[in-house]
Amino acid sequence: MKVIINSKETEIQAKTVKKLAQELDLPATGCAVAISNEMVPRDEWESHVIQEGADIVIVKAFCGG
Repeated sequence: MKVIINSKETEIQAKTVKKLAQELDLPATGCAVAISNEMVPRDEWESHVIQEGADIVIVKAFCGG
């Protein structure tokens, strides 16, 4: 299905946020996901279903200054 990830149209196979994290090889910690401007808590990733055309923002923490 096609979704928007960080402002870029992307084709994904994942149906849930957890599967998307695996598909994109996201780190186990230091990462947040929002769909339609609403944060999805990590404990809901397994059950949160992604809809066709979803607007997804993925933020990764990084060190620096």
